[in-house]
Amino acid sequence: MRFAEPIHFLLMLLVGLLFLFAFWAIARKKKLLARFADIPLIMKNAPYISFARQRTKAILLIIGMALIVVALARLQFGTHLEKLKREGLDIVVALDISTSMLAQDIKPDRLTKAKQEVQGIIDRLKGDRFGLIAFAGNAFTQCPLTLDYASARLLLGAMDPSSAAVQGTSIASALEVATRMYDQETKKHKVLLLLTDGEDHSEAAEKTATLARQQGIKIYTVGIGNPNGEPIPIVDRNGKQVGYKKDNNGEVVVSRLNDEILKKISQATGGKYYAATAGELELDAIFEEISDDEKKEIEGTLVTRYDDRFQWPLLFALFLVVGEFFLSERKK
Repeated sequence: MRFAEPIHFLLMLLVGLLFLFAFWAIARKKKLLARFADIPLIMKNAPYISFARQRTKAILLIIGMALIVVALARLQFGTHLEKLKREGLDIVVALDISTSMLAQDIKPDRLTKAKQEVQGIIDRLKGDRFGLIAFAGNAFTQCPLTLDYASARLLLGAMDPSSAAVQGTSIASALEVATRMYDQETKKHKVLLLLTDGEDHSEAAEKTATLARQQGIKIYTVGIGNPNGEPIPIVDRNGKQVGYKKDNNGEVVVSRLNDEILKKISQATGGKYYAATAGELELDAIFEEISDDEKKEIEGTLVTRYDDRFQWPLLFALFLVVGEFFLSERKK
């Protein structure tokens, strides 16, 4: 036996006050009557007066109120197994963790902003399966498709450039890994969100996007950064900046947002390109777009549900309150 909402037991304090008030009122009546004459004399001349009936009415009302509180607290006992089923999409996020994402043209830096965007995506999920891919020079699955959003958040927090074995920006690798994550038997219910600065100048990304469309994957791209560019800071093990990344000629490397390739990738699959904003308005726009997509039934795990039994105390309370109403305070 358990109570689903025990907070309502605080109302028992009011029931206790009602109990004290009811018996105080009965005692007060007897005291006032005693001012006129002895109680036995009054009872002899007014035999219809019944303090016992008054106490019974008070007890019935108080027990009824107490049972209503028990019903509000949702009395439960007995269990049954229930299989959770949800409707949703398979949404995979591919997050760029290359060193260029450390540029600070978006404060505090591109990678932190991108992770905030992914957090915003997870917060907007409603029954959708979520997967996470990290990529730089190559790509790997950080979180397989799951309904466990809490675990996805933990895995998101662990992502940084040190996780990548090969530096660079290979969007094609991210698209290939994402394609393998989805159900290969269907060609719908698949959404890929690509968050990157787009510093991939190869043609492989566009070709891979075309193949992704053939698998029914719709890609939405979110550009992280500024087209004007920003130097890439170098940080030590303690997270302290010690300089800027330089090329073989000793020149400081400037990383720029390449939104052209991101627009081509999204257009190739029927998706859209958005630039990251401080208010995450692009996420609202993306979820408004995909809200009209056909959703599939996602089967979850078996869960134990407790059976509600609040109806019984509520029924007894109804009998007691109705009985108190029809019970007269006076004898016939």
